[in-house]
Amino acid sequence: MNRRLLTILLFAFVIASACAWGVYRLIGNRIVASRPAATTRVVAAAGDIKLGTVLSASNLTTIEIAGAVPKGALLKPEDAVGRGVISDLYEGEPILENRLAVPGTGGGLASTIPNGMRACAVKVDDVVGVAGFVTPGMRVDVLVSGIPPGAQGESANQGTVTRTILQNIQVLSAGTDYQKDSQGKAKPVQVVNLLVTPEQAETLSLASNQVRIQLVLRNPLDTKITKINGTAMGSLFAGDNGGPAKTQTAAVPRRISHKPATQPYSIEIINGSKRSEEKFAAPEEKK
Repeated sequence: MNRRLLTILLFAFVIASACAWGVYRLIGNRIVASRPAATTRVVAAAGDIKLGTVLSASNLTTIEIAGAVPKGALLKPEDAVGRGVISDLYEGEPILENRLAVPGTGGGLASTIPNGMRACAVKVDDVVGVAGFVTPGMRVDVLVSGIPPGAQGESANQGTVTRTILQNIQVLSAGTDYQKDSQGKAKPVQVVNLLVTPEQAETLSLASNQVRIQLVLRNPLDTKITKINGTAMGSLFAGDNGGPAKTQTAAVPRRISHKPATQPYSIEIINGSKRSEEKFAAPEEKK
C-alpha cells in the first residue's frame, strides 16, 4: 500500500477519535447534570417555634435536602418529640441536635442552662440596662451604684460610687416573652436573666439587695476584660488635675490708714548779738 495513503488514513483516524471523545464528554456532562441529585429527608419545624417550647408531633414536619446533610440534623421525628427548644426555630428550618435540650430535661429556661452555670435574675426598670434592647445571646457588663458601707473621711465626701462588678456576661432571657410586639419593637421587660457562674451569682444576689444595678451593652465580639477603678460622684466635679475642685476666694482689699504728716518745729536762739535757729523733729517721728 502506498505510504502516503497510509499516513493520510492514520491522521484521519486520530482526528475522528478526538472528535468522538469530545462529543462523548459533552453529552455525558449534560446527562449527569440532568440526573436528579441524591436527597435526604430530615426533620424540620412545621412553623415558628419559640425558645423553651417542648416539641410535639404537631410542631414537626420533614423536608428533603439535596447533597450533604447538615451536621447534627435529625432524621426521625421521634428523636425530637418531647425535647425542649433552646434556640428559636423558624418554619422550614431543619432541626439540629444542638438546637434542642438534652432528652429528659424538658423545656423552659432551665433546659438552656449549660452544666456548671446558673441563671440569675436581675430586676430592671424601663431605663436601667437599656431594657427592651437586651435580647437573649447579647453580652452585657453589670454596674452597681451606691454609697460604700463604712465610708469615712474623704471617701464619705465622694458620695455615690459606681463600679463594674461583672464583665462580658451572656443574657439568657429578657422577661417572659422573647419576641417583639405587633409593631416590631422590642418589648420592655422587668427581669433579665444572666448566665453566670455560682460565684458570680452570689455577687449579683448581694448587689441586688443593697445597691442599684445597671446593665451596659457591649459588642459580642469584644471579650476583653479590662480593669476599671470605678467613678465617684465627687470626681465628676473635680478640677482639671483630677483632685477636688478648688474654690476661688475673692481678694479682700486691706485698709491702709494714712496718718497726717507732722511738721517739725524750730527754736530761735539769741546769744548777744548773734541769732541762730535750731530745728527739731516731732516726738512721734522719733518713736
